[in-house]
Amino acid sequence: MDLKLWLSILMVCEMAESIGSGKSWLISVPSKIPVLESSCVVIPCEYDYPTKGNLWKKWRGYWTRGDETVASNNPKFKLKQEFKGRSRITGTIESNDCTWQLDDVRETDTGPFHLTIEIPRHSKFIFSKDPVTLDVFREYIRDLFKNPKPFTLNVRNEVTATCKVTHACPSSPPKFSWSHPGKTKTRTKKLKEGLWSTKSTLTFTPEEADFNKPLKCTVNFNDKKTTEGSVLLVKKST
Repeated sequence: MDLKLWLSILMVCEMAESIGSGKSWLISVPSKIPVLESSCVVIPCEYDYPTKGNLWKKWRGYWTRGDETVASNNPKFKLKQEFKGRSRITGTIESNDCTWQLDDVRETDTGPFHLTIEIPRHSKFIFSKDPVTLDVFREYIRDLFKNPKPFTLNVRNEVTATCKVTHACPSSPPKFSWSHPGKTKTRTKKLKEGLWSTKSTLTFTPEEADFNKPLKCTVNFNDKKTTEGSVLLVKKST
């Protein structure tokens, strides 16, 4: 047997053993991510393998659902129409990043999804033992205001209102709009794996005409779906 071929076979066998035993390969992915239909989701994925070399840079990553490939970093691979144009691996495989983004999430995009690593001219290996699933819901039904009780204040008293949502797409966070002009500030922070919180804070000074009217906050997800919340401004009695 050719020495080069024998070494290649030996290396592949050792890798298969490492993957099967779980002693050398380490992977970090969330098991389930809740995501709003028609919005986008970023599935965070990191892995570690202690042995690297020139061959490492030639590896290809594939996210799969059953026998179907839904995302790949292989430029020559063509996805099926169902995922074409809305699914891509955003991470860099050689940098231990296997993150995957799926846009325009559909009700059928629940999974389960596995990560597969391929070595060219050798074999494919199922890399993620535990799958990732998406919990797709149609409407955002959570309260946008932490405290939806009316604001009771005097005329010319400054008021600050905060509107907040939880989402799964930090690369394209929701957009906020308010029914009243004022100074706005938007911030996004990471919660747990796969989930993020984005909030918008509005500060303004109400006038007499603003009382007994709802202050509305509208959130736009991926320019596809919107949700709205409101809180009442009440004039403090004298």
